[in-house]
Amino acid sequence: MSAALVAVLVLPALGAVALAFWPAAAERAARWFAVVLSGAVFTLTLVLLGARHDGPDPWTEVDARWIPSLDVRLHLGVDGISWPLIALTGLIFLLCALYSLRHVPNPGNPRRLLALMLALECGVFGAFMALDAVVFFVFFEVTLLPMFAVIAIWGGAGRRSAARQFLLYTLFGSVLLLVGVIAATIGRGTADLVAWSRDASTMSERGQIAVFVVLLIAFAVKSPLWPLHSWLPDAHTEAPTVGSVILAAVLLKMGTYGLIRVGLPAAPEGARAVAPVLGVLAVAAIVVAGLVCLALGELKRLIAYSSVGHMGFVLLGIATLGTPGLQAALFGNIAHGVLTGLLFFLVGAVKDRYGTGDLDRLGGIATVHPTLAGLLGFAAVGSLGLPGLAGFWGEAFAVVGAFGGSAFFKVLGVVAALGAALAAAYFLRLLRRTTVGPTGSAVVAGTPRLDAVELAAWAPLVVLALVLGLAPDLLLSLTVAPVEALVAVVNP
Repeated sequence: MSAALVAVLVLPALGAVALAFWPAAAERAARWFAVVLSGAVFTLTLVLLGARHDGPDPWTEVDARWIPSLDVRLHLGVDGISWPLIALTGLIFLLCALYSLRHVPNPGNPRRLLALMLALECGVFGAFMALDAVVFFVFFEVTLLPMFAVIAIWGGAGRRSAARQFLLYTLFGSVLLLVGVIAATIGRGTADLVAWSRDASTMSERGQIAVFVVLLIAFAVKSPLWPLHSWLPDAHTEAPTVGSVILAAVLLKMGTYGLIRVGLPAAPEGARAVAPVLGVLAVAAIVVAGLVCLALGELKRLIAYSSVGHMGFVLLGIATLGTPGLQAALFGNIAHGVLTGLLFFLVGAVKDRYGTGDLDRLGGIATVHPTLAGLLGFAAVGSLGLPGLAGFWGEAFAVVGAFGGSAFFKVLGVVAALGAALAAAYFLRLLRRTTVGPTGSAVVAGTPRLDAVELAAWAPLVVLALVLGLAPDLLLSLTVAPVEALVAVVNP
């Protein structure tokens, strides 16, 4: 299985290099090459599931010397915490490559866009596979420039400002991440994340609090956590459809995953001390995002702000430091990736056909494109937490995890539940103003119907939302053993 692990990481990098030098006269072949390669990589991520076992140890790993003078090893692996995100990453990039067969944003040149997407995929895989804190930081950094370029080159009218804001915020987070990783490595005597997750830290409580606060801010920028979220709406609004899908479904997860994989075991006493503050900020994100969404009139911006609220539930689950809460966080990561990724695909289809995301001009889509309206309704009710769909379990378990804690966390759980009601309000408002009611000025008959490529790109996400909503244990059974082992160290 170690060969499959290395192949998952290396193939996207090789594909990116190949597309960078691909002949300009063979652009359609380049698109199909990206689809085939992404399909092969996704298949390999499924092959990794064959190494699964029920214990907390990595299912399979690669551990090689890299920088002996600094005692840094190229330590990569997969376990129940990382595999779902690795598989989701493989699926999302495959669907984005498939979508790009027919839908390439201006100014065209799909070879460069696909090359950047594959480079981005390599960085994300590396971050999710890293079992060494320094290796995690390196791959975390690899994702920044490709995403910046995707927004800056293929985005909307305000793309350059949005890309600069994305880069400045994420570079600020990266500097703090480097400081936190170095401090934790010195305090721990090793950068090995497996060792961190097994043994309690010997650092002083004050030192652990300082390390955890630095790492929390670094990962909060990426998650993003209120009030460090302001880069996200602009980035989503200006990014091309595939950029928004990747950003929502994959890149935001690097922040919450990093907090679980790196932040909690790096400084467990610090995590316990700061957890109430994290809980308050998470609930604030849920409520503030919900109130803002009730007032927004632009479709992509509304979905972007909804992500701040959804990730608030993930961060609330982490703040509980208990098994139900961390399970909720990991499940919520996947559910948000599936449903919000689908939403951004659908919003892209709406803007491609009607040339606007203005809610005031989009009424009555169901009369012209009933299939598109139906899919938009499905993704919206899934995102608001309808039981039976994937979005329900992450939010429900986060609230349950909060109620299992102190009286303070019980109060946070109540406020978070009220925030979920806000999500229902703004998503139902979105549907009322776009799919039903009087036909908006932008919605006219004769616009292109959904094509086979779009439906093929969206169908797996629809199926996943249903399967995970009806059988959540398919995912929860993978994460329970490593989560319980982590809780035993973080919250003994």
